[in-house]
Amino acid sequence: MSTDQIVVKGPDGASANVAGGASAREALEALGARKGQVLAAKVDGRACDLDAPVADGATVEPVPADSDEGRAILRHSVAHIMAQAVTDLWPDAKFAIGPPVENGFYYDFDVAEPFTPEDLEAIEARMHEIIREDQAFRRRELDRDEALALFADQPYKREIIERATSGAGVSGDETADVDPDAGSTVSVYENVRADGSVWPDLCRGPHIPTTRWVPAFTLQRVAGAYWRGDEANPMLQRIYGTAWESRKALKAHLHMLEEARKRDHRRIGRELELVAFPEELGPGMAIFLPKGAIVRKEMEDWIRAETLARGYQPVYTPHIAREELWQTSGHLENYAELMFPGMDVEAATYRLKPMNCPFHIMAFNARTRSYRELPLRISELGTVYRYERSGVVHGMLRARGFTQDDSHIFCTDEQVVDEVGGCITFARDVLRTFGLGEPSRVAVSTKPAGKSIGTDAQWRHAEDALREAAAASGLDYVIDEGEGAFYGPKIDIHARDAIGREWQLTTIQVDFNLPERFAITYAGEDGAPHRPFMIHRALFGSIERFFAVLLESTAGAFPTWLAPVQAVVVPVADRHHAYGDEAAAYLAGLGLRAELDDSDDTMGAKIRRHQVAKVPFQLIVGDTEVDARTVAVRPYAGEQRKDVPLDEFAEELALAVRERRT
Repeated sequence: MSTDQIVVKGPDGASANVAGGASAREALEALGARKGQVLAAKVDGRACDLDAPVADGATVEPVPADSDEGRAILRHSVAHIMAQAVTDLWPDAKFAIGPPVENGFYYDFDVAEPFTPEDLEAIEARMHEIIREDQAFRRRELDRDEALALFADQPYKREIIERATSGAGVSGDETADVDPDAGSTVSVYENVRADGSVWPDLCRGPHIPTTRWVPAFTLQRVAGAYWRGDEANPMLQRIYGTAWESRKALKAHLHMLEEARKRDHRRIGRELELVAFPEELGPGMAIFLPKGAIVRKEMEDWIRAETLARGYQPVYTPHIAREELWQTSGHLENYAELMFPGMDVEAATYRLKPMNCPFHIMAFNARTRSYRELPLRISELGTVYRYERSGVVHGMLRARGFTQDDSHIFCTDEQVVDEVGGCITFARDVLRTFGLGEPSRVAVSTKPAGKSIGTDAQWRHAEDALREAAAASGLDYVIDEGEGAFYGPKIDIHARDAIGREWQLTTIQVDFNLPERFAITYAGEDGAPHRPFMIHRALFGSIERFFAVLLESTAGAFPTWLAPVQAVVVPVADRHHAYGDEAAAYLAGLGLRAELDDSDDTMGAKIRRHQVAKVPFQLIVGDTEVDARTVAVRPYAGEQRKDVPLDEFAEELALAVRERRT
């Protein structure tokens, strides 16, 4: 093939050749791509605008509108449209950053007064006008001085430009504005109005060709957000919205959000008396009430039994340690912003632990270890504390105090792949047991661009081990570039709940840094000291988060084996209480969680109450049941049955609990 041809590759393996010098859009049209189906292109693996010229000999691939990357480009474009609308309506507004985020986008503004619901309506109406105007997104490359002059009256944009071009760097959502590796040049996108005037925004792109390519969007809410997440900086107004590749997709997403609102674990937790969030405890702290504690105990009992059966050794460790421990581990250097302040006691400073790993290293170091002991798997249900900002705390899904099913495996280099593979298998067993099915996404996260410790060679070696283990599991996996922990790469395992939301739960990390920092060794077969590898793994992620995900997925209707009350006996009249009490006691004697409802309420009121409480089984007993020693079985979901012998039902229920049916 000559170099004056562009090779166009489609996601289905189709390919075509077009003349050199074409735009990405012209190249993709050779594959039959139509407006709206493809929002951008990848040229030699790098995302770019459809109107970007393509060099001779390049490989061009489409970015479909319904892909994650396509949706991110669409949402980023709509964020620009929203910023233009805001500055059209509030000319003195200062705009900061507006990146795409999971399922949506936001933009931060510095305005004199907080936005009202009526303001959101006006902004959305102006956005529709901009979309109808079919304004083109035009890219320009500017040097530092040109960019600073363009945004002379926009202090937040100037700050980003100055940091990016001076080598100070940017991070997080600011990378939507500038490429950290761009050097002294930044890119700007201009929305070109019908009269030829432009509205510019600092942005690395890519974007959709014109505003008319937006098929469906809506604005959702306003929140406060500190600039750069620092409480010492100005409080900005953050407008959230969402955009999708079709009206149908937007409608489905909004329906899912309504379902999610109904299933909010904080609301259901209060209604079903499972958990409480007292203000006196502060944000991100929960109390498990008796019914919730039963569910948690079942979770903990299962994971403890399974870890012991798989060769793990349990430990218990304290909640605090002297600050020197966290200096050695590197947490004070790389993780301090998520640690609670120190406590000065007897001329020493102590810190609440944000992680259990240094304590498990102390357990490993309790005596000299031999290669014969490896892999050594140490496990603990360890409570940790992290200073999450109040703005991001969300019940038990993003908490400040939580308990991890935390384990650390000390092993040789040769054992890493098998041990990681064992963790993946264990994680799949967790998801299946608790009714979440197979993993929906497996991601290998590589070295972060910011803070990290260790050499490039160590990172590559650990990343290769994770890739090999992920491939050996038979699961499809993706690479999340730059998303590793500061001390090593990791595998994140996600699962989907009953309404289609994806949750990141299990984390498996390969760590070559902490063994080095703590100078831990084992005696090898040659008698010499050797450095072990260390694998961190939390399968639930945290007990609290996993509990919240289960609660929202089931809407409080836990599978029978997890339910706080598995069966409640409902007598028809007072004369049936004695048999009802006998039936409840019989079930309880088999280890089942059964209660008698001997309240003075009518039978109809009792049935409604237990249905609302989502008790798996109600057993109605009246004259017929007393005489025949049977029960009328009324399940929370499913067909009702009459004249079921009590011992037969008890056996069925006990079997369902033993088999942990979901």
